[in-house]
Formats: sequence, structure tokens, C-alpha cells
Amino acid sequence: MKVIVPPIKCQGIKTKLSDWIKNVIPDDFKGEWIEPFMGSGVVAFNVQPRKAILCDINPHLINFYNAIKSGAIAPSTVKSFLKSEGKKLKENGEDYYYEVRERFNKNQEPLDFLNRSCFNGMIRFNGKGGFNVPFCKKPERFARSYITEIVNQVSYIQNLIKCYDYEFICQDFEKIITNASKGDIIYCDPPYIGRHVDYYNGWNEKSEMRLNAFLKNCKSMFILSTWHSNDYRKNKYLDTLWSSFDVITKEHFYHVGGYEKNRNPMLEALVTNFTVVYKKNLNRKKAKQISLFNQKIGSVSVSP
Repeated sequence: MKVIVPPIKCQGIKTKLSDWIKNVIPDDFKGEWIEPFMGSGVVAFNVQPRKAILCDINPHLINFYNAIKSGAIAPSTVKSFLKSEGKKLKENGEDYYYEVRERFNKNQEPLDFLNRSCFNGMIRFNGKGGFNVPFCKKPERFARSYITEIVNQVSYIQNLIKCYDYEFICQDFEKIITNASKGDIIYCDPPYIGRHVDYYNGWNEKSEMRLNAFLKNCKSMFILSTWHSNDYRKNKYLDTLWSSFDVITKEHFYHVGGYEKNRNPMLEALVTNFTVVYKKNLNRKKAKQISLFNQKIGSVSVSP
């Protein structure tokens, strides 16, 4: 099945791991899908639960997806915005990029959050919550094909949100985990402890311990994404904080570094409070439902 790519790119995005994560979900899951760290939303958008609560402490992510949900951001508005911004960027270059970045930090307009002319097209924030990714010096950043790609991503997410019951909330993970019910699944993708991360509100050992305490006492099933090891070291917290839970692993490359030498493999880990039953393929009935749904909403595209 085609992997859904969201219009927002975050560091550590799980696009290529979404099938792996989806495949560990029990076949009889019928509750709410809950994400306290939704980030780009890529996992939920590929799992496609019928009901989901998607949270993040970063208000810009939540504002962006709520704007799509309300219709304030639509494929047509994205198309017009990117064509207009691309023209200004081509005429004024780097100076205009920093003007837009300053404008976003001041006014926090969701459309400005979609400005992908930054380095690697990624989002990143400084300690004060300001967007701080430098300019990307690729020529003609908003070419017709690139605008089409982003517009179609927005179109797909818009139709997904219309078909299912998704709620986007800006709040700390504590409350959403506490309110989860027995039949729910909490999927957590926090910043990776012990790795260099630029999370919106920081992440450290104290944060990891607090998350561990709440997941230990939650009523629902949970899946936690983290790192297991790389060529140089191992995640020590798997042998301490998370040692009482099941752990499965998969090798993965993250292509977010500025240089090829920094793009090394890492062993990904999923920590669960239930025993994972490996499935060669996604449950056939669920796979058929998702396939039909993808055909329905994937056929909607907008060309510049």
C-alpha cells in the first residue's frame, strides 16, 4: 500500500517505519488511537484509525492541522500561497525567506508554517520556541512539481480528516495518557533521549522518567518509539526505565543530516506493554478497508 506522506516534515519522521508500527497493532483493536507526540502526524495518517486524539505541545503543528480540519487551509489556498511565495522567493532570495520566518514567529499564521524553503524542508525551534531553520539555497525551491506534491499532501489529509473522527489538541502528554481507556492504544513518539533533538519544549532524563511513570500506570495498551543502538552506543534507558516491557527492533536510516557521513543506520525500538504477534501482512479485512479508502481520497489531486 502507498505510504501517506504528510505536508509537514519533522526531525525523526516515521514515514518509512509506519508500516512496521501498524503491523504490531492487535487485529481486534477498536478503541481510540491516541498520540501524545503527534509531530507530523505520519503514523496516525497511515494507521488510519476511525477515531484518534492527536496531541502535541507544539501549538504550530496543532494550529496547522486544525486549520485544515476547519477549512481555513485547503488545497486551493495552499496552491495560491506557494505559487505567490515561490515567485517572491525567486525574486528576492534569502532575504525574503528570513522575512517570512520572522513573520511566522511574530504572527504564527499556519500557512507560513508550510514554508518549505528552509534547510531540508524541516521544522525546528530554538529554546524560546522560535522557528530557526536556516535558508535552503536550492534554486527555484517552489517548482511546479514541488507545489503539486505539497498541495496533494494537504488534499489527502483534508479528505482523511473529513472521513474519520480526528481531534487535534495542544497539551502536555500527562493529561491525555491519564484519560486513556482500556480499549485504546497510546502511540508515543517522544524526542529520543540521549540523542541530539530540537524538540519544541526540550526533552531530558526527567521528561523520560515522567513519561515512563505515566505509561506504567495507564489503563490502555501503549507503543513507544525510541532508539535501541547505533554503531557507537546503546540506549541505556532500555535496560533501566523500560526493562519491564517488551522490546522489538528494526534497522533504519534517517536521512536528515546535512552530509552523507552523518546519515548512519540506527536500530529502532518499539516498547510495548503487550506481546506483539508478528503478522506477515496486515489483517486482510483492515488492509482491504484501507486500500479502498486510499483509492477514494487518493484520487483527489490539485495541479498548479
